[in-house]
Amino acid sequence: MYEAAWIGGDALLTTNHPADPSAILQTAFAFWHSKVLLTAVELGVFTKLGDRHVTGVQLGAELGLHPRGIADFFDALVAMKFLFRDGDGPTSTYFNTPEGALFLDEASPRYIGGILVMLNSRLFKFWNDLPEALRTGKPQNEIKHGQKGMFEELYSDLPRLEQFIGAMTGLSRINFEALAEKFDFSNYQSLCDVGGASGLLCIEVAKKHSHLQCTSFDLPAVQPIARKHIAASGLSGRIDTAGGDFFNDPLPNADVMTMGMILHDWNLDKKMHLIRAAYDALPSGGALIAIEALIDDARRENVHGLLMSLNMLIEFGDAFDYSGADFRKWCEEVGFQRFDVIPLAGPSSAAVAYK
Repeated sequence: MYEAAWIGGDALLTTNHPADPSAILQTAFAFWHSKVLLTAVELGVFTKLGDRHVTGVQLGAELGLHPRGIADFFDALVAMKFLFRDGDGPTSTYFNTPEGALFLDEASPRYIGGILVMLNSRLFKFWNDLPEALRTGKPQNEIKHGQKGMFEELYSDLPRLEQFIGAMTGLSRINFEALAEKFDFSNYQSLCDVGGASGLLCIEVAKKHSHLQCTSFDLPAVQPIARKHIAASGLSGRIDTAGGDFFNDPLPNADVMTMGMILHDWNLDKKMHLIRAAYDALPSGGALIAIEALIDDARRENVHGLLMSLNMLIEFGDAFDYSGADFRKWCEEVGFQRFDVIPLAGPSSAAVAYK
């Protein structure tokens, strides 16, 4: 680090190590990198490659690309370590990295590309209006352009709803697997996942803990989607679905109540409503688990969590992400007695409150 003295409006460095603008420039140009990757996923580059080695000309033709951008596009993906290339020049062939094959090929059960497609098709353009969001505190999504809100639109169109849930599945799976591994479920007999979507959290926890009976709770329109995924997992005997509106209906009783990426969608009043509803549905000794990209308590480290909170501003206006300390304060107000934070995958954690 260096210290600077200000003389006549200029910073005079007091160390032999001059300031380096590279981090500034790297972040400023980061949208170039992002757009290349998001476009590759949306075009189906990784899926089209599969397990093949293909020349740029052939792959570009299969994707319907103009010759001008083919080499630059695929070689940029190579330089960014998202593709491998064997050889140099026009006869060289491109193929998937292990990570690309596992996470970005739609044929893979570990596919996470759905959320990347949504980032490219929706959020990339909405984030262009971040300055207006910061000035007004208002959403910058479809609502701004006179359309229905995201959830209102999704829940009126079952195929689109299932597509959205599928997009979120790959992103959520690694956190739910980590929760199933790291949280001690041995003293509990039942679990209810609030806003359970496809039933994925219940599926991952039930696979790991055979003694648990689980319920995936969501709006009635979501139940057929959840039942289909639960049946495909072979766990219909241990996972039920329940339909209701978590702002208007009581939550099903359970020993453990989970909320995966739910609380951050709402303002403080609605967050408190959900926490109180969970408290009421839990027995003494029961646990509420909120899975989020928890912001660190000092608000200095978890960049993703802070950016996610800005995304909630763009999507909903008054919704926001929060820290473990925030969660503890809210839960203490309701009556929870003990608290914990369990790191999960990447920037995400589980905030736990015990009744």
